[in-house]
Amino acid sequence: QVQLVESGGGLAQAGGSLRLSCVASGTILFIGDMGWYRQAPGKQRESVAVIGRGGRTNYADSAKDRFIISRDNAKNTVYLQMNSLKPEDTAVYFCNADITALGPSRNYWGRGTQVTVSS
Repeated sequence: QVQLVESGGGLAQAGGSLRLSCVASGTILFIGDMGWYRQAPGKQRESVAVIGRGGRTNYADSAKDRFIISRDNAKNTVYLQMNSLKPEDTAVYFCNADITALGPSRNYWGRGTQVTVSS
């Protein structure tokens, strides 16, 4: 059974940094796009950054110039380095990936990790 497990969330001060990690586990044959999404209280889930298997990246405007997404294909892991954090970055951050396991490719979500930025 495929699972995505996030780590690295927590409390940070405005202007600080956090690094999120997400590991995909299970009987995995191939991982395509991997990404980070976030959902703040009372708001819809939104895309933060996505990275293709070859390293192509796409960022939300709110993340450009502050966040860096990267991945280690050998470790089935995606990272999100968050710098210059702002209170408005406070949200639950979810990992997402397109994974081919024992059947057709499916989209998977992690359970999320809380990021809280204090002013």
